[in-house]
Amino acid sequence: MSLTVSRRSFLGGITAAVGCLTGEAALIAQGPGVVRQPRPRIGLEEYDAAAKLAYNENPYGPSDAVMKAMNTAFKYDNRYGYPDGDLVQELAKHHGVKTENLLLGAGSGEILQVSGRAFLGGGRKVVGVTPTFSEVYEYASGVRSESIILPLREDYGQDIPALIKTTKNNHRDVGFIYVCTPNNPTGVVVTRQEIRQLLDGVPEDVPVLIDEAYHHYVDTPEYATSIPYVLEGRTVVVARTFSKIYGLAGMRLGYAIAPKALIDRMRPHCTGSINALVKWAGVTALGDTAAAERVRTSTLQLRRKTTAELEGMGFRVLPSETNFFMVHIRRQVQPVIDELRTRGVLVGRPFPPMLEHLRVSVGTPDEMARFLGAFKEIVGRKTAA
Repeated sequence: MSLTVSRRSFLGGITAAVGCLTGEAALIAQGPGVVRQPRPRIGLEEYDAAAKLAYNENPYGPSDAVMKAMNTAFKYDNRYGYPDGDLVQELAKHHGVKTENLLLGAGSGEILQVSGRAFLGGGRKVVGVTPTFSEVYEYASGVRSESIILPLREDYGQDIPALIKTTKNNHRDVGFIYVCTPNNPTGVVVTRQEIRQLLDGVPEDVPVLIDEAYHHYVDTPEYATSIPYVLEGRTVVVARTFSKIYGLAGMRLGYAIAPKALIDRMRPHCTGSINALVKWAGVTALGDTAAAERVRTSTLQLRRKTTAELEGMGFRVLPSETNFFMVHIRRQVQPVIDELRTRGVLVGRPFPPMLEHLRVSVGTPDEMARFLGAFKEIVGRKTAA
């Protein structure tokens, strides 16, 4: 099935287009000219007082060492060509790649935008799934391209054979394939075997953009980073970010790891907007492994505790490998999102077509207690259907 849809119908009516995430892979051509709809603005006082569980952030913020590094870097705020802590060199050392394999971006979001500008020229399309981090499709529309979007499997995993088949069927029109693993918003991983199946199954000249924003939180041995494929010279771009476990979401720092030929295609489209404070923060965060491990341990413990309580109330929670989870509340999520906000709890937006699944980031112990208290009042202690 093929369908051209506007942004409004893409967000609001995609359920009708792809069914219930089952059956044959439905294809959606998202036409050019799509504009991302902004979320409602929130006042400063409300924001500061709220339990912020909407954007999958690290609620503890940068470590003390990172804060000290940023404060020290203020002395460069009036200079061009300042010392930057050798961030690219440190990243190369950290990942065992060459500096020519790295490209910095203002968050991994810029890496996705750059990929769209670099690989989607001449009307080429991006192939991916829904729901996922859909901004990549919006970036495609910004360069007047289209997206071929497939539904998830019944188990909410990504349908690798369908991605391979679709890419082959549209080979000369495909600019790149997008895979987010663990996937946002479901939290479900694409296994190491599935990634290899995908890379071995698609034409060698089609880039595969693998978004590993939540890599640090994965706890299953079935997952593996795809950086080794870059070392093999495969046509792979791995996107990473400092926005999650390192607590730098508001500072904007991400990067791509890819073969030099792909980096060279991407580099002209980058803005070079990374500032001195952020570069020093990144270098220090990489070295502060103890702080990252504290965040990881606390987050996973709280996720398990919270999801166990929700399951004890009779609600199914998807098996997340991230710092967020999705709970099936068996009713439309938007009214619940709105009601939670009146109680000072901010959670994720709706993710069509999963409009009965609520995405919740893992915050501090206090924030999770506030969420559970409000959830019980609003949704109630229901038993499993």
